Amino acid sequence: MTAFSDTDILYMRRAISLARLGLYATSPNPMVGAVIVAEGKIIGEGYHQRYGGPHAEVNAIADAESRGHGSLLPAATIYVSLEPCAHHGKTPPCADLIVGKGIRRAVVACLDPYGKVNGKGVERLREAGVNTTVGCCEEESKALNRKFFTAHTLRRPFISLKWAQSTDGFIDHARTHDNPLPFRFSSPLTTALAHRQRALHDAILVGSGTVIADNPTLTVRHWSGRNPLRVVIDRRHRLSGREAVFNGDAPTLSYDLPLSDVLADLYEHQNVTSLLVEGGTAILQDFIDNGLFDDILIEVTSHILGNGILSPKLTKNVVHFSEMSFSKNKLLVFRRQEIPK
Repeated sequence: MTAFSDTDILYMRRAISLARLGLYATSPNPMVGAVIVAEGKIIGEGYHQRYGGPHAEVNAIADAESRGHGSLLPAATIYVSLEPCAHHGKTPPCADLIVGKGIRRAVVACLDPYGKVNGKGVERLREAGVNTTVGCCEEESKALNRKFFTAHTLRRPFISLKWAQSTDGFIDHARTHDNPLPFRFSSPLTTALAHRQRALHDAILVGSGTVIADNPTLTVRHWSGRNPLRVVIDRRHRLSGREAVFNGDAPTLSYDLPLSDVLADLYEHQNVTSLLVEGGTAILQDFIDNGLFDDILIEVTSHILGNGILSPKLTKNVVHFSEMSFSKNKLLVFRRQEIPK
């Protein structure tokens, strides 16, 4: 195992901190940062700012050259929080750019799990004589891009399940003709946080029952960010296409397929690496029972309903991860845990 110096770790953590700046704009690509060091100082740095735009390495090299440090590149070390790409996608290969600029050393946090890159970028650098090491701050880098790594490892979107419920375990009251609206659990603050989750995912999914009962738009309105792709499971073809979810504010897909087929299509054909599931109970329980989740986010409120629509039930492969309080409401975060066979 390669031992990295304190200096290597310092610059890699700077690269990872830069990568975080792309949080709301790079998906389905990963967040990546790059730092170029020569003569004991940073001569250029950059990050992947938006999907389809220049990668971190491109921006870092451009930054170095704009500062007048282009002549130092052959004596420099580049620190990259994820393996440089080696294929032509929306941009040319970053590995080729590094080689072309004569950079002599590359420190890479971790390999890219995406099939077109995985190991090929590092191989390209090493074949060209670039002294390349992998594994500096590896776990920190993987944690930053947990959704991306999960998607390309499991070949399905990273899945977050989310709902709000009363203290006694109901996600809604029993609706009547006189009281047809859903029970409102969330405060303005937790509503904003819920919309933040929408902005952090490529797609959002509900069942047709939720569309019929609540007529949601499923857009980002109380947070800054792009609207996710909207996905509706409509196995009984109950929707007319005139519901708010089809209003054109964002693309919408309707499926009448099993969940496994839906997830496969989203990953393979829709470029979705992260999916937020907002309900209702039947859809959420289907995901839970089939182990199709990575995070579960439950907002538990102080309300006691006594009756209504029961919340989903957690299974044995769910472990408590964290908890945060927002006035009278709590946000509980659970994660999937593999059960040994």
